[in-house]
Amino acid sequence: MAATIIPVALFDAVVFGATGDLTLRKLLPALYWRFRDGQMPPGARVIGAARSELDDAAFRERAAGALAAHVPQEAREAATVDRFLASLFYVRLDAARADGGWERLAAVLDPERVRVFYLATAPDLYGPICRNIAAAGLASPASRVVLEKPIGHDLASARVINDEVGAVFAETQIFRIDHYLGKETVQNLLALRFANAIFARLWNADVIEHVQITVAETVGLEGRGAYYDSAGALRDMVQNHMLQLLCLIAMEPPGSLEADPVRDEKLKVLRALAPMTPERVASHTVRGQYDSGAIDGARVPGYLADLGDGRRSTTETFVALKVEIRNWRWAGVPFYLRTGKRLPHKVSEIVVQFRAVPLSLFPGAALEANRLVIRLQPQEGMQLAMMTKEPGPGGLRLAPTALDISFEQAFGLRYPDAYERLLMDTVRGNATLFMRRDEVEAAWSWAEPLLEAWAARGDAPRPYAAGTWGPSAAIGLIERDGRTWHEGG
Repeated sequence: MAATIIPVALFDAVVFGATGDLTLRKLLPALYWRFRDGQMPPGARVIGAARSELDDAAFRERAAGALAAHVPQEAREAATVDRFLASLFYVRLDAARADGGWERLAAVLDPERVRVFYLATAPDLYGPICRNIAAAGLASPASRVVLEKPIGHDLASARVINDEVGAVFAETQIFRIDHYLGKETVQNLLALRFANAIFARLWNADVIEHVQITVAETVGLEGRGAYYDSAGALRDMVQNHMLQLLCLIAMEPPGSLEADPVRDEKLKVLRALAPMTPERVASHTVRGQYDSGAIDGARVPGYLADLGDGRRSTTETFVALKVEIRNWRWAGVPFYLRTGKRLPHKVSEIVVQFRAVPLSLFPGAALEANRLVIRLQPQEGMQLAMMTKEPGPGGLRLAPTALDISFEQAFGLRYPDAYERLLMDTVRGNATLFMRRDEVEAAWSWAEPLLEAWAARGDAPRPYAAGTWGPSAAIGLIERDGRTWHEGG
């Protein structure tokens, strides 16, 4: 089955931080895939901008290394790679300074094209870079600016960034990227909910007993110690990725799938979250920090050893939360969220647990309630657990079975990486899968009291061995409600 390719306008994409890890590991491979599949129009250009003393040839050489490292060999046809590399250019630029070489970038850009300014830099540079873009006269009406998370460290810093960027670009030109929203399964969640009457009618507190969202990583710091130790799991994962997933599960049907109707409904969910009072933080949250242990049979060090500077850090690498949404659809349905590093399996999934049948008609049968598991990674797909009769004569013997759909196998297609989709949506100006300013600030408004309560309590994160599912208190958080975590992997 051939993929449907929607053409995009001719564009210049300027990537600030062009020599950094994000560009080499994610952005350039994503752009290559879109080029390979015919979605980048002939003549479109990717312009790397950074302070390193490189020229076009040296930047292309680095890009070739990135493709070799992050694109499978069978997808790297030599002629296609050469044509893609020919679309890459480099401008030496200190983007934080007004005199950093902006005239060189201005000389390269085509005034007739869509301009995408991708800020693959530290968030504290977003404001200065945007001011310098404006001062250099580069902020055309057909410009877009892409901001990577985190948008700030707290509500006040998020507002400062939004004000600084908003002074140059209109809200419709600002694309706050969250790569989780670009995942195929996340978009299939919209299709599941709003294109299937069977689920649309069941999606409420009358039928759903609880919801779990898990984002588990087996890796540790991966060289990001300086950033991660100042952020922690709640800022790194919960305030953005996981709250966005929660919004898509819980939102009301939008009037359309245009950007603002979808984001309006997500905002309502964020504003309906039960406030995280100090009392609720004490009873509804668990923080953890990984210690040494084993991942896939190999010994790995603890968090403090991974930091490697002798500090006694109290940064959390694991968070479990019980969250409630105060509206009619979800009243009484708990949402359990957990995320952490050095857990047993890399898995991102949403589990929708339905209520049990009110009366069993099958004496002696242990009935299990229906459960919908939506897998974001690995192997994107969905699994619906249900009770069925075992084959054979001699009475009704029931057993739990599952309808299992792997999207890639079902459709016979390679599914694009989230960045591939989101980059092309940026060129098109489609902001549906991006966060609006009020969403970001509403998420911080909910998360900040939680952070403040943790700081006021002064408790150290609970230790857990690498390769386990976090502190035992996280198990207690859900089991005291008579439920258990779904351990995917």
